[in-house]
Amino acid sequence: MPIHNRDKFLSNLAANLGRPRKTEGVERPEYSVQPQYEVLQGASQDELIDVLEKHCEVIHTDFVRTSKQELPNVVRQTIDRYAAKSIIASNDKRNVEYGMDQAYNQYEYAEELDMHIWDASIGKENQVIAEKADVGISFSDMTLAESGTVTLKNDKNNGRSISLMPKSYIAIIPKETIVPRMTQAAKQIHDDHVNGIETPSSVCFVTGPSNSADIEMNLIVGVHGPVNVTYIVVD
Repeated sequence: MPIHNRDKFLSNLAANLGRPRKTEGVERPEYSVQPQYEVLQGASQDELIDVLEKHCEVIHTDFVRTSKQELPNVVRQTIDRYAAKSIIASNDKRNVEYGMDQAYNQYEYAEELDMHIWDASIGKENQVIAEKADVGISFSDMTLAESGTVTLKNDKNNGRSISLMPKSYIAIIPKETIVPRMTQAAKQIHDDHVNGIETPSSVCFVTGPSNSADIEMNLIVGVHGPVNVTYIVVD
């Protein structure tokens, strides 16, 4: 997409700042103190999982830990706990690796469940389906232990609506995706860009169910997003 009047705009901005316009790259400074890297530094994956589990209590999110073999059963148990009748899930290549493709096929043929896998060919119809769905399911690409945040790289096969519009949301968290905090997630996205790895234009950081508080700090859950959220960590 062309950028119009960029040079004129930047020159005018520099003039108002009282300095010449910089036309060469700016080197990133090396700070002598970088506390952002010290939080949970050296923690093992199991220790990070303990931090994540504890913080799930703060963000009103259910936490489950399971094996790859038991994942389909745990997902189904969570769906049943929500008394869900309609499901929408991402069309993720990891569905096959984690056995969720077979589980979704079983849901599709089960009379009591309406199963939909995100389909890029039908465009915005996916959003209509997500709005009516009881549960959305997708994988976390990175998971921030400190804040209980899942990182979702949304693309044509994994729409934002999956984690936003259904009544409940299930995030499948591979153990190896867990990092200490936002610092590491931002660095990974930056490194991917530098190394030529394409990053989707939409990267969402989702922390539990939607929360909102009025001026008196009365917390309301589920105002503009899912009311219930479950994180399933997979060993």
